Amino acid sequence: MFGAFITSFKLKNTYRVNSVIYSLKQLPLIKRILPESLYKNKALKIIGNIISILMEIGTIFLGKLLYVFFCITSMLSVFKLESANTFIHIFLFLTIIGGIMNTYMFNPTKDKYYAMIIMNMDAKKYTISNYIYSMIKTFIGFIPFTIIFGLLSKIPLYICIIMPIFVVMVKMIFSAYVLIDYKKTKIAKNENKLDKFTWIVIFILLLLAYGLPYIGIVINQTIFLICFIISLILGILSIKIINSFDKYKQIYKQILTNENVYATENAKSNQTIKENVSKQIELDKSFTSNKHGFAYFHELFVKRHSKILTKSVKKQSVVIIGIFAVLTIIVLKNKDVAKIINASLLIYLPYFVFVMYILNRGTYVTQAMFMNCDHSMLTYRIYRTPKVILGVFKERLKTLILINLIPAILIGAGLAFLLCISGGTMENLNYIILFVSIIAMSIFFSVHYLVMYYLLQPYNVNTEMKSSTYSVVQGLTYFVCYFFIGEKLPTFYFGLATIIFSIAYSLVSLILVYKKAPKTFKLRV
Repeated sequence: MFGAFITSFKLKNTYRVNSVIYSLKQLPLIKRILPESLYKNKALKIIGNIISILMEIGTIFLGKLLYVFFCITSMLSVFKLESANTFIHIFLFLTIIGGIMNTYMFNPTKDKYYAMIIMNMDAKKYTISNYIYSMIKTFIGFIPFTIIFGLLSKIPLYICIIMPIFVVMVKMIFSAYVLIDYKKTKIAKNENKLDKFTWIVIFILLLLAYGLPYIGIVINQTIFLICFIISLILGILSIKIINSFDKYKQIYKQILTNENVYATENAKSNQTIKENVSKQIELDKSFTSNKHGFAYFHELFVKRHSKILTKSVKKQSVVIIGIFAVLTIIVLKNKDVAKIINASLLIYLPYFVFVMYILNRGTYVTQAMFMNCDHSMLTYRIYRTPKVILGVFKERLKTLILINLIPAILIGAGLAFLLCISGGTMENLNYIILFVSIIAMSIFFSVHYLVMYYLLQPYNVNTEMKSSTYSVVQGLTYFVCYFFIGEKLPTFYFGLATIIFSIAYSLVSLILVYKKAPKTFKLRV
């Protein structure tokens, strides 16, 4: 069994190193200095192995750190309850959710396909050895953070230590349950495709995790210890079930074949997206336009794809109106809440950077543009000429800004209105700054996503993502926006800075598109 694990680990590492090298080859500056025979280059493989090791360490610790800090510790301040019991309460329910969603055993991955399907390795030895490794990683990854954050929350040390054991036991219990269910139904569970009932259970557990503390109810340490003992007993029984099960080959053949994760994963997922999108395209021949040139071409696209472009924005608008209606009623009826909201509106504007990031439809709209227009049009030389690229870009930017302005106007007006009815402000410019800064954020993200698309066009003709740089920029955008959550800055100064930055960024980005897009806006290979 140990030999099977070593072979599978080497296989996984080789795949990861090659993926790292491929990603490095896509980066604009680095790809120029890399040799053509880069996959044979020993120095590059050493770098790839170092990055692979760091990635493995990251999978052990980084995810657990973010999980414990953001999903549990950072939420303790929201609830005015004893921190130790609240921490334990949230941890318990989230662990159960994790057991349902991610046992590690039934997640179809490329290394499993290569090992068990291509290389025909012993499925049982491969599965059990890698599962043991995954459980060890889970325990090692959790224990430093349950101890650190647990002690900070005044949880006894012995409970901090058994928390990672509880996670491992829960995952084993659900793994054993799935194996038992397979014996009865002959249907293998795929963790990437959960059924509706499972999602309902997960939603209920989330409500229990965060909803009960909100109304002042949390489990105590005694209840957690009882749950731990039960999980320990069931976990030990589960080990026997996992070890005695002999149908792993059949399970993985079913999962991997159905998902086609490795050979046609991107093709299938993109095909699904295309099919869903095509259902929303209106091919009404009566659609026409009085405009000319690029404006005519773009207006027809917008009319035929109006459902795709505006459907989510309409839903967002309804939700936003509903939220502000409820907040208005609360503010008018509860003076204490009104004071809290008034004070928050004068210092928590940075939080709305992340809100506007989430609401902006830039990524979705540019994806629709590529799938339904550019992936075909970019095969024609005339479509890649500077005049055409810049002409279509200007029309698209107008549309994207207008689409995203709808929820932005509602939020900006709603915040200014709430500020007014909750007690107002000594500085009347705050009303204008509050409204205009939200509009500026919306315009910034509209420009940002479209400029990213034109400068880093990430798709190939099969609509597969092929740009590492695009993914890096997306990730950086997310982390910068997330950083602003919880930041307390005066609305006037932060709002003014946001407006100035958005204007400057937009001008610089438009200049870059004008100069660079004719060279960068092309199909990836």
